[in-house]
Amino acid sequence: MNFPFFIARRYLFSKKSTHAINIISAISVVGVAVATMALVVTLSVFNGFHDMVASFFTSFDPQLKIVPVKGKTVAADDPRLAKVKQMAQVEVAMECLEDQALAVWQGRQAMVTIKGVEPSFEQLTHIDEILLGDGQFELRAADMFYGIPGIRLAEQLGMGYTYVEPLKIYAPRREGQLNMANPLDGLVEDELYSPGVLFNVKQSRYDKSYILTDIAFARRVFEQQGMLSALELRLKPGSSFDRVKSEIKAVVGDDFVVKDRFEQQDDTFKIMKIEKLIAYIFLTFILMVACFNIIGSLSMLIIDKKDDVVTLRNLGASDRQIVRIFLFEGRMISAIGAVVGIAIGLALCWAQQTYGLVKLGSSSGSFVINAYPVSVHPEDVVLVFVTVLVVGFLAVWYPVRYFAKRLLS
Repeated sequence: MNFPFFIARRYLFSKKSTHAINIISAISVVGVAVATMALVVTLSVFNGFHDMVASFFTSFDPQLKIVPVKGKTVAADDPRLAKVKQMAQVEVAMECLEDQALAVWQGRQAMVTIKGVEPSFEQLTHIDEILLGDGQFELRAADMFYGIPGIRLAEQLGMGYTYVEPLKIYAPRREGQLNMANPLDGLVEDELYSPGVLFNVKQSRYDKSYILTDIAFARRVFEQQGMLSALELRLKPGSSFDRVKSEIKAVVGDDFVVKDRFEQQDDTFKIMKIEKLIAYIFLTFILMVACFNIIGSLSMLIIDKKDDVVTLRNLGASDRQIVRIFLFEGRMISAIGAVVGIAIGLALCWAQQTYGLVKLGSSSGSFVINAYPVSVHPEDVVLVFVTVLVVGFLAVWYPVRYFAKRLLS
C-alpha cells in the first residue's frame, strides 16, 4: 500500500486532538459536495432544455437541408441536386422555396415567411404530429392554394383553425421600379385559403411567422419560377447519417452547404451552449471558494500533527513523503465531496424527471412543459468529477507545500 496514502487515510477518519479540525473537515466535504451537486443539476437542466428544443425541431425540420452558399435561390434543375435526388440512401427529396412576404387578414397584417413545399413534406417531416384542427395536411385543390399558418401567427391575425375569408399575401416584384403614386403596383398580390388546420411547433420562430403552402404558389408570388431555396432530404432507415452527409457534400461541392437539424438551428443551439459554458464557469468559481475550507482544515491538521511529523522523519520518512500525506488528505476530501455531490445530484435529477418537483410556473398551460426538463449526460458527470478533483488539487497544492515546508524547516 502507498505509505503517504495510508497515513492520510488514517488522519482523515481518526479523531484529532482538537475537535474543531473534524468539524472543519466535515464542512469541507459538505461544501465540495454542494458545489458538485449544483454542477451536476445545472448542467443536466441545460441538457434537458437542449434535448427538448431538439425534439420540437424534428417535427418541422428535415434530416438534411442543402442550401446555396451565394444568393437565396438556385435553379431546381441543377445537375448536382439531381444527382443527390438519385442517391440510393435518399428516401425523400423535396424542393422548397422560402422567402418573406406581408400577410393581411381582415385589416390585420404581419410580416411572414412563406415556405412553399411539395406534398412529400408530409413524408419528409413529422408535420402530422403538430397539426391542430379538424382538417388535414393539404397544399392545393386544383387552382386553389391552401396556407397553413403557425398557431401564434393565427392568433396575431385573429384567425381560427379555419379562416373563411382568404388570407392575402403581398410580395415585392423582382423587376421594375416602384411607383410612389401607386405603391401596390410594386407588389405581387395573391390569396391563400384554409385547409382547416394550424401547426404548433412550440417554437416562436416558426409558430409566429411561418405559413406552409404549395411550392407552386411560392414560385408564383415571389416570381421565382423553376427556382428553389433549399433541397430537403430524408434518408432511408439504416443509412449511415455521417457517411451520407459526407457523400452529399462531395457531390454538391463548395457552392452548397449541407446542414443537419442542429446546424439548421445553429444560432439557437450556440446560445444554449454558451449559456451552459457560462453556468459551468461560474459554478466552478463557487467550487473554488468551497475548496478554501479544505485549506483551513489541512492547515490545522498540519499544526495538530507536528509531533507525528517528527516521529515519521525519525522512522525514515522523507520530506517529500510527508508533504504527500497532506496532499493526499486534501485530494481525499475533494474526492469524497465529489462522489457524495454527484450521488445527490443524480438523485435530484431522477426525482425531477420522475415527479417534476420544480415547476416552471404556477399556472398550468403557461409553458410548453410544466416542470424543468432534466437530462443527465454521462460525459457531463465525468467532467464534473474531473473538475472537482483538479480544482481541489490546485487549491491545496501551494498551501500544503508552504505550511509543510515551514513545519519541516
